[in-house]
This record gives sequence, C-alpha cells and structure tokens, in this order.
Amino acid sequence: MCNTCSIDDHHCSCTACSGQDHDHEHEVGGERRELLLMGVSAVLFAVGMLADAWLETFLPVWLVTGLCYVLPYALCGYDVLRQMLRNIARGDIFNEFTLMGGATIAAIALGQLPEAVGVMLFYRIGEFMQERAAGNSRRSVKALLAARPTTAHEMLADGATRDVSPEALGPGSRILVRPGEKIPLDGKVLEGESQVDASPLTGESVPVRMVPGGQVHAGTINLNGALTVEVTAPFAESSIARVLEMVENAAARKAPTERFITRLARWYTPAVSGLALLVAVLPPLFGLGSFQEWIYRALVLLVISCPCALLISIPLGYFGGIGAASRRGILIKGGAVLDNLRDIRVAAFDKTGTLTEGVFEVNAVLPAPGVSREELLAAASLAESRSNHPIARSVLRAAQAAGSAPDGGAITDMREIAGKGVEVTADGAQLLAGNAALLEAHDITPLPVDMPGSVVQVARNGRALGALVVSDRIKPQAPGALEALRRLGVDVLAMLTGDRESQARPVAKELGLDVLKADLLPEDKASALEALGPARHTLMVGDGINDAPVLATAGVGVAMGGLGAEAAIETADVVILDDNPQRLPELLRIARRTRRIVWENIILALGIKGLFMALGIVGLSGLWEAVFADVGVALLAVLNASRAGRM
Repeated sequence: MCNTCSIDDHHCSCTACSGQDHDHEHEVGGERRELLLMGVSAVLFAVGMLADAWLETFLPVWLVTGLCYVLPYALCGYDVLRQMLRNIARGDIFNEFTLMGGATIAAIALGQLPEAVGVMLFYRIGEFMQERAAGNSRRSVKALLAARPTTAHEMLADGATRDVSPEALGPGSRILVRPGEKIPLDGKVLEGESQVDASPLTGESVPVRMVPGGQVHAGTINLNGALTVEVTAPFAESSIARVLEMVENAAARKAPTERFITRLARWYTPAVSGLALLVAVLPPLFGLGSFQEWIYRALVLLVISCPCALLISIPLGYFGGIGAASRRGILIKGGAVLDNLRDIRVAAFDKTGTLTEGVFEVNAVLPAPGVSREELLAAASLAESRSNHPIARSVLRAAQAAGSAPDGGAITDMREIAGKGVEVTADGAQLLAGNAALLEAHDITPLPVDMPGSVVQVARNGRALGALVVSDRIKPQAPGALEALRRLGVDVLAMLTGDRESQARPVAKELGLDVLKADLLPEDKASALEALGPARHTLMVGDGINDAPVLATAGVGVAMGGLGAEAAIETADVVILDDNPQRLPELLRIARRTRRIVWENIILALGIKGLFMALGIVGLSGLWEAVFADVGVALLAVLNASRAGRM
C-alpha cells in the first residue's frame, strides 16, 4: 500500500510493489477459484514431494515431473508470470511479481524445480490469507458504510407513498419511516412517536425517544413506531453523508509514519535487488565458490526483498484504528491525527455543551426599572427566536411558560455575532440579546448582575430592558473522563470559555481543572491555547461553531456533538458524534494502541527480513526459508494490524 492506493479497493499501486494497480486477490476471478487452484496445486505438490520416487517406478519421469511440479507451478504462477511480463513491458522491474517470477524461473534454471514450485505455491497461499485478514480488519468501516440508507418513502399529496432514492428529495419533502427502517434523510418529526437507535452513527447503544418536533438524522434506525418526517437537508448534506465522506477520505490523509514507509519502499526493493546481483557475481569472481551456489543465495535475497509486509500492514493498522473509533461514534480525519494524538499533554475545553450539558434553564428574570417581567421576556424571546443556540432555546421556553412568547413579529434582519449574541430588527425596532460586551459595543450600559450562571442582557432601541440568568449542569461523565485523561499522561486540563469568570469558576473548581480562562472571544481562545504550550502537545474540545478558530489552532481539534454542526465537520480533526466526554480517553487509547501496533509491524518486518537476508548470504537460509520469511512476516504483520480494528 502506498500513498496513492485505496484500501477500500484492495489495491496497492506503489512503484515498489507493482508500478500499477495491484489487486491482492491477483485478479483470480474470485475466492472459490483461488481456493481451487491452491488446493489442486498443493495436493499435486505434496504427492510429488512424498511419493515421486515411488511413482517413477511405474510412470515415466517426465509425466511425474509434469503432474507433480510443472502443473502446480503453472496453476499457481500463471497470474504472477502474466503480470510480471506486463510490468516488464512497461519498464517496471522492481515489483513483487517480477521478484517472485524471476526468482522461481532462475531456481528452475538451477535445477531446483521443487523449491520453485514451493515458493510460488506458498506465496499465493500467503497472499490469499493476507487478503482475508485485511478484509476482516475493514469490517468495522464496512459496517458504517452499510448504514447508508438506499430508499425513502416519499409522502404524496393524496396520502400515498412512493419509493425514491434519498438523493431525489430535498428540504420540505415529507417522508414516512416505518418501524425497523433506516431514516434516509435528516429531518424534523411531524407525526408519530418512536425510539430511534443512533448507534450506527454515534455508537450510543441507548435508544432515543422521538416525538413531534424532534430532530432525526440519516443513517439512524427507527425502532418501534411509524414517523412522518419533514426533510431539512438534502442527502449530500445529511449526517450520514458527511460521516461517510470523512471515513472515505480518511485513508488519503497519510500519517508521517505511512509516508516514511512509502519513501523507504521506493529504495528498499532496488537496494536489495542490487545487493542480490552483487552476491551472485562478486564472490565467485574472487574464488569463494561456484556461480551456481552464489546465484542460489542471491535468489534468497530476491524472494525476501518485497516490502509488502510494510506497504499493506502499516496503512491497514491506521485504517483499523480509524474503524475502531468510528464504531464508537468517533470520526478521525486520517492517520496523521492518530500520530498527533500520541504527544498530547494539554487538553483544553469549551464549557457549554462540552463539559456541561448545554440544557439551560432561566433561573432569574431581572427587568430594568420601569420594565415589566413580561415585556423583558417578550423582547428577549423575539430576539432569540431564530437562533439555534441552547441558551436561546431556554429563553424561548421560559417565555412560553410565562405566556410571553413572541407573536411572530416581523423580523426583517438578524445578525448572530460570534461570542456576543444576536442583533435583530423586528417591527422597526432594534433588539439586542447577548452578553454585556454586546450592549457596550452599542454604547448601552448593561444591567449589573451578581449571580452565578450565564447572563443574557436585553436591549431595545438603545435602552437596556434587563437581564436573564441562565444556568447549566455539568455532564455526569465529565469528572470520570478528565480523571482518565490525567491517567493517560495529560498534564494540564484547562477551560477556555466566553462565559464570565463568575459563571465558569464553579464548574472549573468542581472538575478540578488546572487553568481557567474566561470572558474570551473566539479569536482570544486561540491565543489562550497557544499560551498553554506548543501546538503539537495541545488538544482542544469544543462545539465546533464558535470554536472554529481555536480548533484549527490546536494540535488536535475535537468537535463534540458533530451531527448537527457543519463547522465541526469542516474544522475539527476529530468529530465525536454524541456529547459524551468519555469518548476522549477512548480516543487517546485507540490512537496510542494503533501507533504501538504500527511500530510493532515495522520492527517485525524489517527485523525478520534483515535476519533472513544475512542467513541467505552466508548460506544458512534457502528458498524455502525465504518464502516462509517473506509470506509469513507479511501475514503476521497483517494479523497484528487487524488488532487495531478490534479495540
């Protein structure tokens, strides 16, 4: 595998391996044909090895040789020799087909027909087993790909339904989702109640109760009730489409270790082939043995010189780690991210929705002198009516409970100001709802508030109407997640938040955080993170909306609750599809184990190949040992890499 190959297509197109697309099933037309060829060849070869002398007592030697050796060699070697000739015609000499084909032909020329057949047979068996093991390691990602819905039941005006592709529908379309079916598109529930299984996307095993008004995501499963859903986004912008795009593109973002192995492979095979040529020629010229003896030793080097163990298993290890994370609802944008996670020493967090639940409640309504409680709630809820921020939704709920919900006033303009709040023009009046900095930017003095919680200051036409105090709760998983991060070697835990220090400090104290930076605008968070340490050692966790600048600054940016956040998908290196902080220590464990497996394979492959090269040169290893070393180490490396997918 190289930096241009696609694991999903099972191809290796590196120049070190084949110079062209190299299907590790060797274009054999399917698994059954491959098994039949290997089975027949193995039986004939075993008969020849065990009973050729007995057979020759009543059969011609040429017939025994043809049946027991030539035929198995032809059956196993046809595809290899054909590809070898094709590659030579293209000018590509240093590839596994040329190495195996050339080595076995040379062995036949030296009179070592049984060894040539054994090398070809065990090479094909080893390649087949590698492909099977590699396929198993991809199953976690294939399971995610299988979550892609293929059919939607569009509801027509007469109440009937018709089956269409999800791609054919857009926002505003209505669909019926029956019990047990995958939800084909993102949307809002209009009718029906059910339990929805989000585990194909988020890894969360507990179903979510869905009622009218709830948001559903494509790729999740409707369990036990029919739902009528209004589509809110085309399929290309749906949750499952974004997830699949990330997973499919992850293999293209190579880790530094993968790029190193690719560069190594470019000179490894030519270098070993050159060494084999020197071994074949120089010793006989100096009278150290016959040409036949040293050519045979050179063939041992040729058989061992294919770097497939590295080129297949290293990307497979990273891909397995990415697949293991995806099963837990953690989307990692490539192997480079896994490498970066090994050096994390500082973890910084936004507060709202990351360490706290983001489910706010209005605890206090504080109108300014001369302003009624109802007037304040009505103005605040009108200003927040088009915002998707959790605090905005809590303001709307409070206004509805008090009977002061907006009556649909004509909003002609709305501007959401990152880190401050919203500015709205409605019924000819300018409304402001946000923090004190928003009002001060408009030369309005905010109402003094000395209460714990998030404060929403409200103003209309240049006059402060009062403030709402909104509180949040710490997520129950947060303390355990932070403790686990400390055990994994994270030295500094920090909170970087736009909330006031009086709101953030109780949360930071309860969680035992080392650093608190409050009252930060989005651009200030990036500077605060840089002050905590070198970028390569920092991890930033946020909601991916207001935190886009700091997520991009961090060594690894992690967006939580990424199903509904477009900015999370675009900016972060890792997207956690649910809101569970426990995914963070899981992420670090997966990254570190993946890297350990990758380096185990590098040491295993280079160590065993180096040992057998040395043994071959001094005559202590023959072609039998060489093919077992080459195929065996590749198989062991692939099997070891598959462990990454089982985490």
